Amino acid sequence: MTATERSQELITVAAQAAADKLAHNVIAFDVSDVLSITDAFLIASAANDRQVKAIAEEVEEQLREQLDVKPVRREGEREGRWILLDYLDIVVHVQHSEERSFYSLDRLWKDCPELELPADALATRNRPEDAATDEAGNAVGFIQDFS
Repeated sequence: MTATERSQELITVAAQAAADKLAHNVIAFDVSDVLSITDAFLIASAANDRQVKAIAEEVEEQLREQLDVKPVRREGEREGRWILLDYLDIVVHVQHSEERSFYSLDRLWKDCPELELPADALATRNRPEDAATDEAGNAVGFIQDFS
């Protein structure tokens, strides 16, 4: 069994939305052969809690506007460290970079096939977590923390 065309469509819109909000390391896995509850996972990360929330909100908004779907479940919004959006066909994980490193979902699902993503989403894999970006989302320098 492989992810359906509908799942791929949902993944594409969600991945583009995450990339538009400057997510890092966007990746999607076809988990349909190993899980019966969903076809695909989309994983994206951000360097801070506010950005995690912004990415999740943009994914939710774009899926609602473009494909007229809403998540059946949304978890983790209060903490903002790992927000899960469950659309039944796909599950979107937006994680703070520390959670992503600790829980390592990428490693857990690495044996599953990767799904095709838009070019903007693929470009997020080379974006340093502390990179400043231009309007196109390209890294142009590093954010300095003077705190």
